[in-house]
Amino acid sequence: MGKPFKSGYDVIIIGSGVGGLTAGALLSKAGLSVCILEKEPHVGGYLAGFRRKDFRFDTAIHWLNQCGPEGVAGKIFSILGKDHPVAIPQKRIRRYIGNHHDYLLTNNPEELKAAWIKEFPHEKKGIDRFFKAAKKIGAAFNEYSTVFRTEESMGFWERIKNKLPLIRFGSAFIPHLGYSGEEGITKGLNRYFKEKKLHDIFAADGDVIGCMVPIGWAYYGDFQSPPRGGGQVIPEWLSYLVRYYHNDVFTNCQVEKVLVEGNEATGVVFKQRGEEIQLKANHVIAACDVETLYNKMLPASVLSNKLRKQLEEADIYSSSLTISIALDCSPGQLGFSEELIHISSDSATIEEHSGGDPLKSEIVVLTPSLRDQSLAPEGCGTLTVFMPAYMSFKDGWYTTKDEHGNYVRNEDYRRLKNEIAEVLIDRLSKIIAPDLPSHILFYDVATPVTHWRYTGNKQGTMMGAKPGKENMKNKVARYRTPISNLLIGGQWAELGGGVPIAVKAGTNAALLVLQKENKKAFRLLADYMDAKITAEVFESSGVFHAYDNSWKPKPTPAERKKS
Repeated sequence: MGKPFKSGYDVIIIGSGVGGLTAGALLSKAGLSVCILEKEPHVGGYLAGFRRKDFRFDTAIHWLNQCGPEGVAGKIFSILGKDHPVAIPQKRIRRYIGNHHDYLLTNNPEELKAAWIKEFPHEKKGIDRFFKAAKKIGAAFNEYSTVFRTEESMGFWERIKNKLPLIRFGSAFIPHLGYSGEEGITKGLNRYFKEKKLHDIFAADGDVIGCMVPIGWAYYGDFQSPPRGGGQVIPEWLSYLVRYYHNDVFTNCQVEKVLVEGNEATGVVFKQRGEEIQLKANHVIAACDVETLYNKMLPASVLSNKLRKQLEEADIYSSSLTISIALDCSPGQLGFSEELIHISSDSATIEEHSGGDPLKSEIVVLTPSLRDQSLAPEGCGTLTVFMPAYMSFKDGWYTTKDEHGNYVRNEDYRRLKNEIAEVLIDRLSKIIAPDLPSHILFYDVATPVTHWRYTGNKQGTMMGAKPGKENMKNKVARYRTPISNLLIGGQWAELGGGVPIAVKAGTNAALLVLQKENKKAFRLLADYMDAKITAEVFESSGVFHAYDNSWKPKPTPAERKKS
């Protein structure tokens, strides 16, 4: 018999991704009673990770950013607990490999700039301007933590004052907006250099801003590797905090309905191991897929047809085919290093780089065990290979659908994903590591169907809705819903994705709850988010409950075996 549910809660949170867990931890620290309901057996969403034999794999981590002391995630984690998992700064960041190039971006981008100027001296002025523009974008992101409070929590004059820092942040991006797609990116890069070999470096990028962002982040040291133990230690720590304050995190709980009385959310109905359970709450935070919320958990009349269509047609990030590989040696012995490798082809279009054909697709390679040896047994290693992918490929990856619209996997599905994995491994062995196939102990393949199954995210998208003119115009991302006391609190509340966006969303959802439930806590957290007070002032106020920093990360499977 597990821990019993309470009769009611101040806040119920649907989903235990980083957004839901951040909201839960902050609200717990503020003294509210919280219950987090997760449909899967483990917390974490895209950071849940998994174990195969004595290897630990992250599900979706390419890199982290905004996790340093001054980043969005770093600032929030620091007020939650001094024992938070610490992301590791990267030195070797990104390797660009193509038919005729192989370049390395480090935490000193001037080295890459010098290499390009040496090879293409006739493009020196344009290369200088390109790196200067990228650095400006990096500077904007470096100040991102000063503009991460949502305007939905602000009064009229606060919103007016907030416009200036938002304008400063956006000014770095405005000159590059609109330069996307095959023709747009060529036109945008031509503003800096016309040399085709330089254009080919970004053959897989969809817009000019995407070409510049990695360089901009590198200028400000904003590339981090996951903490020791992998990305999953972040949700493990956050869920520990929620329970430390005597609140609840329950898994295997599939929420089916948000209870609404009048126009106010009053709780949820969910199933746990076949049993239907109803819980009451003063507030509900949906840190889950937003279309699932509106289409399955709420009455159809809640959302207008116009808003429903805008959500359906929102421009979202791709999903991926992900190969998690266990090696009988270190990846370093095969020619890999700690940096993220992007392999593209100058003969493939942007669309082909993400179209699902493994012979033409971009390949992204990561070596987690080189960054963190605790992820693999002694003498072994891990390799993660990504290929952009969409649910529409091969009619849903040859799956069928049941009467509830769920994807049903079959032998054709399994054969397809393994055939693609073999092609990608073969390409990788020819380009970087000829001996790779002979050192593979086993591998696990995830598709967009897999990502959809474990996260519930529309089409298995990795990061929700993209920043862009149409999504902004249609206000696709928002915290408040047409139902009072029902908030969006996961990545769908914001445009963009990744850990910092999830932390931002969870923090703002918690802030909006506190605005109604605890004015002192609201004001203190708002002032901290606005950089009006320091973490020390926040902690010494006594408004939020103290924490004894008692979390200890669990040993990885490899560490347990070694001991």
